[in-house]
Amino acid sequence: MNNELYQFSTLTVLLLLLAFYGGTYLMTLGIRKKNEDADAFMVSNHRVGFGIGAASMTATWIWAASFYAAATSGYTYGVSGPIHYGLWGALMILFIYPFGRRFRKLAPNAHTLGELIHARHGSSSQLILALSNVLGSVISLMVNFTAAGALVSVLSPLSFQAGVIIAGVGVLLYTLWSGFRASVLTDFAQLVALMAIAIVIIPAVFFAMGGPSELVAGLDTLTPEQASFFSMDAILNQGAPFFVAVLAYAIGNQTISQRLFAVNEDHIKPTFLTATVGYGAIVIGLGMIGLMALTTGMEPLNGDMNNLIPQMVSGYLPPLFIALFFILVIGSLSSTADSDLSALSAIMMADVYGKNIARGKADPKRMLLVGRLTMIVATMVGVVFASFALDILVMLVFVGALWGAIVFPVIASCFWNRVTNQAFTTSVLVAMVLFCVARFELVSLDGGSGLFFELLASVGGGVIIGLMVFGFLGRTAGFIAGLLALVAMLVFATGFLHEYTVLLASLTAYGASTVVCVVMSLLSRQPDFDFDTIRERVGDYDSHEDAAADVDGEALPASARLAGQR
Repeated sequence: MNNELYQFSTLTVLLLLLAFYGGTYLMTLGIRKKNEDADAFMVSNHRVGFGIGAASMTATWIWAASFYAAATSGYTYGVSGPIHYGLWGALMILFIYPFGRRFRKLAPNAHTLGELIHARHGSSSQLILALSNVLGSVISLMVNFTAAGALVSVLSPLSFQAGVIIAGVGVLLYTLWSGFRASVLTDFAQLVALMAIAIVIIPAVFFAMGGPSELVAGLDTLTPEQASFFSMDAILNQGAPFFVAVLAYAIGNQTISQRLFAVNEDHIKPTFLTATVGYGAIVIGLGMIGLMALTTGMEPLNGDMNNLIPQMVSGYLPPLFIALFFILVIGSLSSTADSDLSALSAIMMADVYGKNIARGKADPKRMLLVGRLTMIVATMVGVVFASFALDILVMLVFVGALWGAIVFPVIASCFWNRVTNQAFTTSVLVAMVLFCVARFELVSLDGGSGLFFELLASVGGGVIIGLMVFGFLGRTAGFIAGLLALVAMLVFATGFLHEYTVLLASLTAYGASTVVCVVMSLLSRQPDFDFDTIRERVGDYDSHEDAAADVDGEALPASARLAGQR
């Protein structure tokens, strides 16, 4: 095997990039409207069909990090690594489904989850949710553009910055005019290509390195923890933190909730179930490449784990397969980047301009201008920060904490009529502060202070299990499951959980926000909220008689329309 990375010529890489971004741009020309409307730009008039909806959800969730992090998991944790990364990531899609049905019932014409929260509580709670989504989407853009720059720089003579700029401009060009509609249409094509290439590349690498016999022989070189399917090292350092993040990403990520509000209401269940299975299968397969690298004794080039997959592909496959791999990664990061641009534009159009600046009297044409300017500015910001190759770990930590802190207040606000705006806002802020204290160990986590955070974390563990069960089996089952999980955490987690600060801090965010939100809501003397008022306060911004002429209608090519049907 050759441990050096294969490099294309500059002309070859430019032609590959031109073919990909040129093809996606030409595809979007077929759905352009002379007079685009704001609702179509944000959520395709709530008419996205099953096929395109499921494909878009899957393609959006498979981003650049899915490749590199899944392979790193397999390489670091062995047999169970790919499962921990792919399975919990898939559950992030699944677990918004039961709550998503409630969101759509309360606000069938919403464009963002923030609009629903604005109708429920007002501006302060809505803007907290909007801010978390803006930070998350901007960071996601940076990650994907950074991945593009790294890929271009290692597989060609072009510089890192050149790859970042090409990816940023390419994604912006095909998304700018039609917004979300362009994103979901290109997602469908990108997923088809991604699956076709993954089905070829993963087995090709597997058999090129010797097939099943070589893999089984290599398992003997693994440590006991790496060889165990139930490795506690993998569970505590990766599986459990990822599991905790399931609800946080499902509730806090606008790219998911935007598709929730865009999909035809009758298609929500099959869309989310299909996307769950599709994501899990592809990402677990990609993680197996990392496991293969581990069994062969490969050392990551320059100590960079992100080089694992390029090394495996370069070392075992001919140039044609390397070119396919190149397109595979570019397609995956672009499908997520265009979703981030669409999410950011919807947040600025609906949450910031529509509800806070125009105060319910929004001009649809001005909304479109706001959306497109947002895309341009976001791309510039993403390109600039990605060009610096900054360490974004700290920012990701804050975004993850914010999403974890808002989970219970958001869900409770949509089911419990006692939750107040003050309880929502205060609980999120308190949870964020306590998360930072625990995550960065601003106080000693030994002794009494450590026990305090472990107790809050135990509450957080009970909340997560309780909410998951509640979503599918109802209130009584959720309460019982949450109580049992709380007792189990108090018995088994206290005394050692403070040694795993990432897990401790994440659970603390859940527990603190829940305790504060419940206590303040119970003590409030405000009248109970009438959920029927949400539907009256959240609606479309354009008047359109033929809403079907969109992602499920005549504006799309015939192949795409068929995919959107039942």
